[in-house]
Amino acid sequence: MRQPLALAAAALVFAAPAVAQQPAPSGALRAAIDAPTRTPANKARDVYRHPGETLAFFGVEPDDVVVEALPGGGGWYTEILAPYLKDKGTLYVAQGAGNARDTLKAKLDADAATYGKVQWSDFPLTGVPDGSADVVLTFRNVHNLIMNEDTTTPDRAFASFYKALKPGGVLGVVDHRLPETADSARQKTSGYLKRSTVVALAEKAGFKLAGESEINSNPKDTADWEKGVWTLPPTYRNGDVDRAKYQAIGESDRMTLKFVKPAS
Repeated sequence: MRQPLALAAAALVFAAPAVAQQPAPSGALRAAIDAPTRTPANKARDVYRHPGETLAFFGVEPDDVVVEALPGGGGWYTEILAPYLKDKGTLYVAQGAGNARDTLKAKLDADAATYGKVQWSDFPLTGVPDGSADVVLTFRNVHNLIMNEDTTTPDRAFASFYKALKPGGVLGVVDHRLPETADSARQKTSGYLKRSTVVALAEKAGFKLAGESEINSNPKDTADWEKGVWTLPPTYRNGDVDRAKYQAIGESDRMTLKFVKPAS
């Protein structure tokens, strides 16, 4: 759980958000990543998504109350967070009605030993008590909010993250990164977002940028693909055309941003 001392440390970070030193994942976190309940297809993505280093950077502890916003039908991070938090913590998965929720629910219901303690929330967050969460996480989702803001506005989403968190709580965001010099209109079509766009959304909701990591960066990704981020693995929207080329590039270049809800 978050301790008062952590709030003071966070306040110091606010003065100079910067690329932070990368903490190493704990043994407990490594054990969750290596859990035999993870699906092989999901585990194969670890080389691109660096789950141990990412969760360590966000400071997720095994006794935390954690909200995973929009985990999708596959529950990629859910497969790690559920066993990690099962004994001492609490995991909420926040997914709106639709196929993704139905698919994820079926997956979790099929393995009560691993996922039986996972709790559900709608999206934007409505099932999480106000001020109760230590950490809210959302992975590769903010671009969807931007692209579909007629139905789920980014402002509403970030406001719900802020409301769910305790003072001093952390919002962790990973998303596909669009160069700041690129045409902003591409954020509506490409799946990539400017760092400045995400920071502005979070700050509008009341968050402070506390740090950022380059653990999920990929300099091979030029972020200018005709078919957007889905050109790259794991989607391969071009099918077999130039597949080896895109496989060699790997998954997208991503920003990893850590925000904190101020203590007062």
